[in-house]
Formats: sequence, structure tokens, C-alpha cells
Amino acid sequence: MAYSSNAPLGDSIEQVYGNHHGWLYGWLWRQLGSREDAAELAQDTFLRLLAARQATILAEPRAYLRTVAHALVVNHWRRRDLERAYLDALALHPEREEPSPEQRALVLETLVRIDTMLDGLATKVRRAFLMAQLDGMTYLEIGAELGVSDRMVRKYMAQAMLACMSLLDD
Repeated sequence: MAYSSNAPLGDSIEQVYGNHHGWLYGWLWRQLGSREDAAELAQDTFLRLLAARQATILAEPRAYLRTVAHALVVNHWRRRDLERAYLDALALHPEREEPSPEQRALVLETLVRIDTMLDGLATKVRRAFLMAQLDGMTYLEIGAELGVSDRMVRKYMAQAMLACMSLLDD
């Protein structure tokens, strides 16, 4: 665990930033290949540290920073993949149907939220939902594919729909 409330008084956030920002930026630059993205994710990492710190102290600052930064890198690449897929789909449409930059940003934000929601579902729930929504499969077909009963598919779909509804609440 990165935090330790029993540790002796450790570095302040300013000291952690001063001691580890250069290292973190270098690590992120090697991961991303972009100075701008590395700088942005380094800042996001320290913002998360600032938001997470309560009365506890970092026992292993680099391990904690790398863990947070790694999660941010994964989200960064996932968002890039979604954006690339969205732009590829847009390229198939005539120019006159092209959405405005604001519409693009809203669609991309929605896609990222949906992707995050789907990633949070159990594997069979996610697969059942995608088979129904994308492949148009019936619950009986999904059940046969997943090796579960029609009733279990209905439970999976209810779980997925609840997750979808939670997106609307946000």
C-alpha cells in the first residue's frame, strides 16, 4: 500500500513534487512519446495525489506516483483509441454531415463514459449486453453462447441496463 499512517513525518506534497516530478515526467514521456501528453499526465498525477491526501503520508512516493500515472496512461490510450475509431467512422460520411467540434467533443465524452461503464461490468454481463445491442442476438441465443439460462441472461441484461441508467444520472 502506498500510504502509511504509521510512517514518520514524511515529505510534504511540495517536496514530493520537487523530488519526483522530473522522474515522473521522464517515465511518462517514455510511455507516451509526447512531451505535451507527459506534462499533462504528470500534472494530473500530482492533482490526484493532492486530492487523495488526507492525514496519511506516502511511504513509497515513486511507487504511488507510478501506479496513479499508469492508470492515467491506460485511460489516455483508451480515449485515443475511441477517438480514432470515432474519427474513422466520421470519415465514411460526406463532409456536409460532419458534426461541429462541440458535437464531436460531446460524442467522444459520451463514448468514453460508455466504455468506462462497460469495463466496470462483469465479463458475462458485458458480453450479453454487447451481443444483444450490437449483434441483435436473442436472449436464447446469448444464453447458448454464454452457457447460461435465459433467466440468467435476463439478469445480466438488467444489470447492464442499470449501469446504463447510472450514466444518465451523472
